[in-house]
Amino acid sequence: MAEMDTSSGGGHKKGPGVKKGKKLSTRVDLTPMVDLGFLLITFFIFTTTMSQPTAMRLFLPKDTEKPEEQNKVKASGALTIMLSKNDAVFYYEGELAPDGSNFKSATFKELRTIIIDKKKSTDPKDFVVVIKPGPESTYKNTVDALDEMAINEVKRYALVDISDTELGLIKATEGASGN
Repeated sequence: MAEMDTSSGGGHKKGPGVKKGKKLSTRVDLTPMVDLGFLLITFFIFTTTMSQPTAMRLFLPKDTEKPEEQNKVKASGALTIMLSKNDAVFYYEGELAPDGSNFKSATFKELRTIIIDKKKSTDPKDFVVVIKPGPESTYKNTVDALDEMAINEVKRYALVDISDTELGLIKATEGASGN
């Protein structure tokens, strides 16, 4: 493993009659150390457990024979929330009336009570919230609405694009209130 070099240093003498001792040098052979290093690396690679990937649990709807019937909900159990500029919230229960009579406005502070009231008056298996962020709503408003779903333990909700009819009602309501 290690060697001693016993060769003379060239035979130089200093001074008359002075004998100099031989200079010994050592050389360490690192080949076995490299082998040991690779053995340790392979040992640790084979004995460690790989980290298990963590995934978010998703609750997906049951498969049906007809895909168009897969995501059907009772209109009476739906609550549609539309987000607009200046933290304004518009909502309606069930389907939007053709004349817009069930279209109402609220603030984010009132949103929780609206969800709780609708949840109490609806069968839990029929209750679903549809969140529709408008083009002028902020990302913060969308996250706040999703937080309300978690706070109120709403199991079924969806993010959907806002329709032109709903967008027209929002603009008309904002124009009438002067926002």
